[in-house]
Amino acid sequence: MNTNLLSILTPVYNERECIFLLYERLDRVSKQIPCQVEFLFVNDGSTDGSLAIIRQLQEKDPRISYLDLSRNCGKESAMSAGIDYIRGDALVIIDADLQDPPELIPLMFEELQKGYGDVYAYRLKRKGETWLKKWTSRTYYRMLKRLSDIPVQDNTGDFRMFSSKAIQALRSLKEHERNMKGLFSYIGFNKKPIYYESDPRIAGRTKWNYLKLTDLAVKGLTSFSTIPLRIISVTGIFISFFAFVYLVFVVAKALLYGDPVVGYPSLMSVLLFLGGAILLSLGIIGEYLGIIYKETKRRPAYFVNEYKNVSPSYKNGE
Repeated sequence: MNTNLLSILTPVYNERECIFLLYERLDRVSKQIPCQVEFLFVNDGSTDGSLAIIRQLQEKDPRISYLDLSRNCGKESAMSAGIDYIRGDALVIIDADLQDPPELIPLMFEELQKGYGDVYAYRLKRKGETWLKKWTSRTYYRMLKRLSDIPVQDNTGDFRMFSSKAIQALRSLKEHERNMKGLFSYIGFNKKPIYYESDPRIAGRTKWNYLKLTDLAVKGLTSFSTIPLRIISVTGIFISFFAFVYLVFVVAKALLYGDPVVGYPSLMSVLLFLGGAILLSLGIIGEYLGIIYKETKRRPAYFVNEYKNVSPSYKNGE
């Protein structure tokens, strides 16, 4: 594979304490890469002055480009916007918090030149995270791998490098409800893991909370698997069968032994069980209907307030 321009994409949301440190390490790493390098920062509606720092850096380094979104659209949409606007024929995505070491980029680049389409960083250890977050993440990806229709890589984030074919494939995916980790798996191509230990966040605080993580997890399950709907169908069949058997038992008992007013606890147990199963089923179906509702509107995932690069001679590696 012949790479002329490598784009390094970083989504940014209120990361002013990290941007200078990130740039310094990326600048050092870029000198080890045997091709031109572009730094694209996607400002996802930051309110802490992150964009001003990016503009300041761009005045010193013409390799820096930035994309300012019209509002906070979320990290998934910010990455999608960056993928649409990069000019390189290879792409690496890295977060601004430096939990993922930029020093791995040259090694990823070497593997990409061997013909791999997606070189992804596989976490052996996750430093600086609570045991609860590690456990929930591990459990979720195990469940997603079993339920999903596509192979999903576990213990991975967004830190990965793509070939030009993989970039074009990602650009062709235009759904509104986006789970990028699932989409990275969906496009396929020859994948190669790079093993590492993630570092604690270098500065600032994480923007993810359990409510946002739960929302992302639900999108991942509903976007890449219909097995929850199948489970509802199978569960409904079993419940209907046992309900019919119980109905025959109740009728036969009334015909043979009369019908005294007894069995209130068992009756309430059955009603509560069936009511809970119905509500759970409706909730799962509602998640899928919500996705369909949003997709039918065909609204763009993001709007751009400003895009600026000062080296327009490079386009798609040319």
